[in-house]
Amino acid sequence: MENKIRVVLVDDHPLVREGLVNLINQSPGLEVCGEAGNEPQALEIISVTRPDVAVVDITLENGSGIELLKNLKSSHPQVKPLVLSMHDETIYAERALHAGARGYIMKREAAKKVIAGIHAVHAGQLYVSEKIAATMAEKFVGGRSSAVNASPVELLSDRELQVFELLGQGQGTRQISESLNVGFKTVQAYQARIKEKLQLANATELMRAAIRWHESKTEK
Repeated sequence: MENKIRVVLVDDHPLVREGLVNLINQSPGLEVCGEAGNEPQALEIISVTRPDVAVVDITLENGSGIELLKNLKSSHPQVKPLVLSMHDETIYAERALHAGARGYIMKREAAKKVIAGIHAVHAGQLYVSEKIAATMAEKFVGGRSSAVNASPVELLSDRELQVFELLGQGQGTRQISESLNVGFKTVQAYQARIKEKLQLANATELMRAAIRWHESKTEK
């Protein structure tokens, strides 16, 4: 009997998961062994089912796929994570790889790339677009000089970027606190660090910068 690659899906949209279940289960050599919409569910299901590959979105219910990747790296290192997200790969792919992902695919890509990505990461390969591979190679060759020319947003930590993005979506401090399940003062501390790193004078400038950045991403 064929040993199939066992896959867990982690995405906060049930319809997306349903489509992926059908796609993966119809592909020879692959099978979905579990689904989750948030980090706690994902960690529980992965502990029970012990999949080979986890297909993870960046945005989850009350949490972040980046944080889940970090937890998987430490608690389930045998699982090969593949990110499948609508978030811009030029902003999130390297962060995801640093957090433990073995590949990054944008949801606008063809379905066959998801299947190819699952097989690639299971085989121990990195799976990213040619654009991201070229960018990473350029940074490796350029060293520190490349970092100097990086976007200011790249200076932000993963959590700071998450707060900045939620601000850009129009969420206030209280909403962000609830969305991320962290304290109100913790969010304020993140905002203070973002202002310092982006050299913004006050909360109004921070909000404007976040909204401009969010709009520039959605226009791509």
